[in-house]
Order: sequence, then structure tokens, then C-alpha cells
Amino acid sequence: MGESEEKKSTKRDKMRWRWVIGASITIVLAIALASRTKPEISPNFGDTNKSCQCSQGKHRHKGTVEDCCCDYETVDHLNGEVLHPILQELVKTPFFGYYKVKLWCDCPFWPEDHMCRLRDCSVCECPESEFPDSFKPFQRTLSSGDLKCREGKPQAAVDRTLDSKAFRGWTETDNPWTYDDETDNCESEFVINSFLFTVFAAEMTYVNLQLNPERYTGYNGTSARRIWDAVYSGNCPKYPAEELCQEEKILYKLISGLHSSISVHIASDYLIDEATNLWGHNLEIMYYRVLQYPNRVENLYFTFLFVLRAVTKAAEYLEQAEYDTGNPTEDLKTQSLMKQLLYDPKLQAACPLPFDEAKLWKGRRGPELKQKIQAQFKNISAVMDCVGCEKCRLWGKLQVSGLGTALKILFSVNDEENLIQILQLQRNEVIALMNLLNRLSESVKFVHEMGAAAEMGRMHYSSRLKSLVQRILASIVKT
Repeated sequence: MGESEEKKSTKRDKMRWRWVIGASITIVLAIALASRTKPEISPNFGDTNKSCQCSQGKHRHKGTVEDCCCDYETVDHLNGEVLHPILQELVKTPFFGYYKVKLWCDCPFWPEDHMCRLRDCSVCECPESEFPDSFKPFQRTLSSGDLKCREGKPQAAVDRTLDSKAFRGWTETDNPWTYDDETDNCESEFVINSFLFTVFAAEMTYVNLQLNPERYTGYNGTSARRIWDAVYSGNCPKYPAEELCQEEKILYKLISGLHSSISVHIASDYLIDEATNLWGHNLEIMYYRVLQYPNRVENLYFTFLFVLRAVTKAAEYLEQAEYDTGNPTEDLKTQSLMKQLLYDPKLQAACPLPFDEAKLWKGRRGPELKQKIQAQFKNISAVMDCVGCEKCRLWGKLQVSGLGTALKILFSVNDEENLIQILQLQRNEVIALMNLLNRLSESVKFVHEMGAAAEMGRMHYSSRLKSLVQRILASIVKT
């Protein structure tokens, strides 16, 4: 009898362990599948026009943005009410809608692998016969309408035919902070991790930015990680670190903020279903890449304020610049929008000094440190030629150039009153600067409006997973 009971007990123990092992495998598989499954998200998910907006503006970042002179609430308010609406109109004007770039430079650091999975990754060219007459060479008018290209996808089209008159009044001048497609026509040398590399000139092309939006392209994996590894490990100071000086920390925060902005744009315009070409928001991607790391959101806001400070510091220069494309109506509109942006009374009252650059480069090490960080940022600009996705390369080069232009404005002269006499900007630099400010503005707005929804979605997912685990464990205890 005792022997029989012992056998039954042994059998129950075996069954219980089978339950434990089976439950553990089930939990692991559930977590793995959940992390790998493509989220089914409606293209209207998180639409801010919906009636339920109670979660908006409830993100956890409060107080003053670190190293800046404005708080998060003020930034969100000014961006939503003033900056974002003006910038959205500004970048659609002919002057700011076209960018001159070398898309086919050889990578100076490693062989290219062109790891681009979708056609949306490419920047296509349309034959001249497909463009409106106003887009063709030697025409004197650039139209902001009729942006369609019948060859391939409209959002991937390229315009290469800007009239040279659009460049009137602008000089070609070097920027010590970036490798410049426009002025560096000869081969240039770069150093990363003590290795010397040479890059050769390539053909310039004109890109219609409205037809090539920054969005998800399918460019990821090893190739994409190698770009960011080269940016952070080869050129960016290690952070956080006690021994870093303020200037080195700021370089890291600028790159991190730009990285966060790019991730937000991928999440805000994501290919949900490739088979049906369904696009929409992927808040899960935004949470995992940005929101779960508070410093990445903070660095996004910091970079936005840093670039905004550069624009407001150069206000007099930008006000007097010639925005001439040969289309008087559009050119007057461009100048009017610039003045609205530069001298908005709400902006001047609420955040007159977004970032105080006067406190940097002090002491005996100042000039030496400035040269070191300039060289690091210049190398970062060269890394953009290694991006294996054409559209990603376009926006990488443009935004790094815009950031380099902001650095040039803020640190080219200490006396703001003499800035207009000393500062010289290329047309391409101004285009990059304002488009970068617009991209950062969009990212800040999307995080502000959708951040709480993304975090709530994550909490709901965690709650469901926790409930599943508890049910499985409860069933084991009962056996």
C-alpha cells in the first residue's frame, strides 16, 4: 500500500514538473512572439482629431530642459501654436523645397552593402518630359504645385532642374563643422579611430524634398547599426562620463537628439502592411526606441532648442537674405513666413534665449577643444556617405548639414551685433537649417501628442502579459 502511494506521489511530481517546464516554454514563446510580431495598427491610430484627447500633454518631462533656458511645457505650447504651423508652410515653398546634394559618394570607411529592402528607400529620377515646364532647365519660375511624378512612386521622385537664378545672392563658403558637398569639390581626408580615409568628389543633384519624405524605408539591421556605431563610438564622446566637459556633453546630446528625431519620424510614418501598402503610426517602435529612455526625449528637446537658438541668433541675417527663385508671389510668401518665425512676439516673450552659447569654449583649452569637436562632427558628416539607403542618406546628410550650420552660427562669432557682418551662409546651409528645425518640430509635437498613448499601450501590453503569466502559474499550483 505504501509503495503504491509513493508511486502516485512520484507521478504527481513528474506531472507538476512537466507543467512547470511547459508553462515556462509557453511564457518564453509568448514574449518572443509578442516582440517579433508586427503590430496591427490602424492608419488613423492616435488621430489627434478624435474626441478622446485626455492623455495629450501628460508626458513625464517637467521643468526646464537641461542646459537650456526654456521648460518643456513652454516648448510644447510655442511649438504647437507658433513654430510648427509656420515651419510646415515654410518648407513647402520652392526656395526651401529643393536641396542640392551628392547622393552617390563612395563610403570612405568601408565597402557599401546597399542594405535597402523597400523601393521607398530609393530616390528615383523622373525623365525631363515628366516635369512641368516650370521645372525644366533654363526656366525662370519654380512652381510649388504639381509635385507628382508618373515614373515610380510620387514620394520618391527627384527634381534635378533648378534654375541657376535661384542661387542669386548666395555665396559658396566653407563650414568648418561639416564635410560640405558644395565647397569640398576635391578629394578630402578624414580620420576615424586613428585610420586615415580619402573620399572623392561625386556629381551633385537636386532633390525635391516634398517628394522624398523622411519615413520608414526598411533600412535596418547590421548596416544601419554600423552607421550609428561609427557615429557614437568613433566620433562622439563617451557619455555619461564624469570627466567629460560641457562642450563634449553637448555634442553627444545633439547627436542623440537627432537620432531620437529620426526614430520618431520612422514611427510616425511606418509601413504597417507591405502587402496592402498600409501606412500609419507605430507607437510601439517609438516607445522601444525613444520613450522608454527619458534622456533620449530630453536630448530631442535640447537639440530642438539648440537649433532654434541658432535661427533666432541669425534673425537679422536670415531676414535680409534673398529668397529669390524667380517666382515673385512665392518669394514674397517665403520672406513673410521667415519674418513671422523670427520675430513672433509670443516666442520672444516666452523663450527669448532658448540656449545660451556664451558659456562655452571658456578657459585656456577653449580653442583646442573647439578644433577637436569640430573634427569629430566633420567626421560624423562624412559617415553619412556610408548610409546604404538613398533616402536615408539624403535626410542624414541634410540634417547633419543643418546641425553643422547651427554650430557655425552659434560659434562663429561671440558678438551677436556683428554677426551679420561676419557670418556667411550658403543657400544650401539655410535650406538644411530650416528643414532640420521643421523635422525636430514635428518630432517634438508627435512625442507631446502621442507619447502618453504609446506609454499607455505599453502598460496595457505589460498588464496582459503579467495576467497571462499569473494564470499559468496559478494552474501549476493547483496541480
